Amino acid sequence: MDKLKVLQKLASDEGSSSRIFKALADPPTTSLQRLKGLTTGGLPTFIDVGNSFGAPAIIEDNLIYQQLVQNGKRVLMMGDDTWVQLFPDQFEKSYPYPSFNVKDLHTVDDGCVHHLLPSLYEEDWDVLIAHFLGVDHAGHIFGVDSAPMIEKLEQYNDILEKVIDVLKNQSGPGGLHENTFFLVMGDHGQTLNGDHGGGTAEEVETSLFAMSLKNPPASIPSALDSSSCRLDSDGKKICFSTIQQLDFAVTVAALLGIPFPFGSIGRVNPELYSLSSGTWNPPGTSASNYKHWLDLEKWMRNYANVLCINSWQVKRYIDVYSASSVIGFPSEDLRHVADIYDEAQNNWSHRAKNLSLCGNEVPNESCDTSLTILQGKIDAFSSFLASVAELARSKWTEFDLTMMGLGLGVFLLSLFIHIVAIRRADKLCQISDPSIGDSGISLRFISTLFVVAIRACSFLSNSYILSEGKVANFLLGTTGVLSLRRSIMKKRMLIEAVAFLLLSAVLRFTTEIGLSKQEGVSVFMRMLGIDEGHPVWMFIPEIVPMLALILLSYLLLRSTADNYCWRVLKYFFITGTILSYMLIAVHWALESNMLALPLVLGSVERNYVPRMIYAIGFGQLSSLACAQFFKQETSNYTESVLIKTVAMLSAWSSTIIIILGRQGPLVALACIIGAWCVIRLGTLEEKAKDGTIGVFTTDPIPVTQWSLLAVCLFFYTGHWCAFDGLRYGAAFIGFDEFNLIRQAILLSIDTFGVSHILPILGLPFLVLFQYPYSQGTRGRGIFSVKLSQVIFPRFDCNELIKWVFLIHNNAGLWKS
Repeated sequence: MDKLKVLQKLASDEGSSSRIFKALADPPTTSLQRLKGLTTGGLPTFIDVGNSFGAPAIIEDNLIYQQLVQNGKRVLMMGDDTWVQLFPDQFEKSYPYPSFNVKDLHTVDDGCVHHLLPSLYEEDWDVLIAHFLGVDHAGHIFGVDSAPMIEKLEQYNDILEKVIDVLKNQSGPGGLHENTFFLVMGDHGQTLNGDHGGGTAEEVETSLFAMSLKNPPASIPSALDSSSCRLDSDGKKICFSTIQQLDFAVTVAALLGIPFPFGSIGRVNPELYSLSSGTWNPPGTSASNYKHWLDLEKWMRNYANVLCINSWQVKRYIDVYSASSVIGFPSEDLRHVADIYDEAQNNWSHRAKNLSLCGNEVPNESCDTSLTILQGKIDAFSSFLASVAELARSKWTEFDLTMMGLGLGVFLLSLFIHIVAIRRADKLCQISDPSIGDSGISLRFISTLFVVAIRACSFLSNSYILSEGKVANFLLGTTGVLSLRRSIMKKRMLIEAVAFLLLSAVLRFTTEIGLSKQEGVSVFMRMLGIDEGHPVWMFIPEIVPMLALILLSYLLLRSTADNYCWRVLKYFFITGTILSYMLIAVHWALESNMLALPLVLGSVERNYVPRMIYAIGFGQLSSLACAQFFKQETSNYTESVLIKTVAMLSAWSSTIIIILGRQGPLVALACIIGAWCVIRLGTLEEKAKDGTIGVFTTDPIPVTQWSLLAVCLFFYTGHWCAFDGLRYGAAFIGFDEFNLIRQAILLSIDTFGVSHILPILGLPFLVLFQYPYSQGTRGRGIFSVKLSQVIFPRFDCNELIKWVFLIHNNAGLWKS
């Protein structure tokens, strides 16, 4: 975003000992896996994602304890408290700050600033780690292209300027920072909406800035230089190279002169390593051709020695791993790697005998020969290390084929059960409505089967994780076209059919907005070319959710106005839910910078309001559960189920809406409109007047539409089926402190509220309006049968298999 000007300026200065790298991470790109990979030099594992909210200590060989601390280096840490979880009691000093409250952009950063600058004047550390979190949290909450993100980057630029000034001022001979090496890096990238965890280019690509306070390094051979150059915003040439984060641990270990972590499979990066070449340059300012050759030969010899040790360590690790692991590597791959290593070793021994140095002579052909020999050594060891890294990435991404085969079998069984159920329902519908035709296979059966089959096959697609929302919306629109056709044929409910298609189109548009975390009003105005800066448009995102809450309250009152069953409990739920809606409006007003309520109610603790809403919802659900033990028999069973369903939905709605944020009321309205259209269109099929024909079956198309609508609402709210699709900010609405159980519950409600909780609780509506007469024991039995037919497909095995394939696909994506 062109905000860290100080780093660009240093990297573009001629003769500078500074360089910018594009750092490539191995997925998964969650912070814990990245820190573990950076300190151990190994590839992260998918299973480690489960430890992201409760990091266990790293006991394997790593840079911090086994190498730095045990070799007498004093390590000072400040910032993200994940470091003290990974390396407990291993820092000389540490200043950790809580890292999981993504709404908090400043606590960790302010703590780092408070301790960082004073520590630069102290001599009680050898390695200093300052882990800032503001950019990470700003991305999660506001997205990349946001004002808080820009403010954070500008703050970092100011901090970096101050740090660099201190380092330069103390870098003279005998100075405190004469030998200091300065690194600024990101542990992972971010998607355009500010999340991370997957393996897209935006998530795995980040930056690394390195600066040596010594003399500019000698140039390295072009064969080892991967840099590319461009002009910066000021017209200066700036060059950057590429480095694998896998190589970070061994490179830093080589720079510090400590052993490599045992489990590292990276290669010492030549360009980053070359920045320290000024450390061993002989004194003097001569720039003669002789000195250039001498320095270059000396650096290449040193780098070749480092690569030799690096390769020996990696070969030893691979041998020990293969001998001790249950799976290990295939023998043919091990032989191939061993052959490459033996070839490199033989190359090293053979060429070392013939290596001639220039000594004090003027550079001649013997110098060219020595550089060629050294380059051959470097290439041989680099080839070995690249082969090992490629082998590890490929073999450690293998799946459990037995379990995948079992999952595929359950998947096909589920699909078969669906086909049988749809076919049975179709036959019974043909009995109740002979106009469908006598062919034995109706258009309804073919259409429903087609939609279910396409939905099932989409799970096997390589890219369905990112495209599932679009596929589900397309299928939803397809069923809407079928309903419109049926409405035209029946000459009934055309308004509902058209409204359902319009809703599908709106969901398609807003799904893209949800995935990009942009406000719909802003996007719409840009499409129409309307000025966004007008004060009126700035109030729209504040006012529209309030109006939607009012409309939801009206619909709740209207839907229960004529019902007298469970009167006391009914009014208890209505009053509690409307009170919750009012508290939601107050909470948003307190968080708004445009309304006056923050000034008027400045003394009110903002977290109290969400907690009151949670308490009201929990009280309503508890009351409904207790009422089941004291319920009275009613002559109208359908009316009783209707009241219970409305009560359950109203109790959940307030909690789900406040967790979803200002989009919550709009999502709830979309859910209500879609459900109303599906229910109305589901009553198009004529039933027998006596209720005895076709009453044991349910039309499969409305059930399919209901399920697809829930999937579309999931993606509309900004979620998708990956760890970077979690809205972490929702877990801290009403709370600032991190508690694993509490935050997990809130995050689950946010993730599954409109895709599972509300749609599943609302399923009885599909039966209530299609079969409203259920008095007596027989009527209740028929109602229960129809309700089970509706609910069972919603809990189908395909949903389970979808998440199984999601885990396997993400595992492959992250490990590759």
